[in-house]
Amino acid sequence: MTGALPHGGTVGVRVNGDVVTMPVGCTVADVLGRLGCGTRGVAVAVNSELVRRADWPVSALGDGDELEVLQAVPGG
Repeated sequence: MTGALPHGGTVGVRVNGDVVTMPVGCTVADVLGRLGCGTRGVAVAVNSELVRRADWPVSALGDGDELEVLQAVPGG
């Protein structure tokens, strides 16, 4: 995860290809909350590195970080 570069108190993170503007110091958990994602059946990678669920609340994101959010869908 890169260092946060303030742009008026916000950073731009790319989530599944779309840029999302978040406050400086945001975490993986903050982004998932903004997206309305639950935690069940969800996996997150930041800059191609898997982030453990226990680390979501403390994994700070910086300007330009790329998140891939994968959600399991029952029934295939």
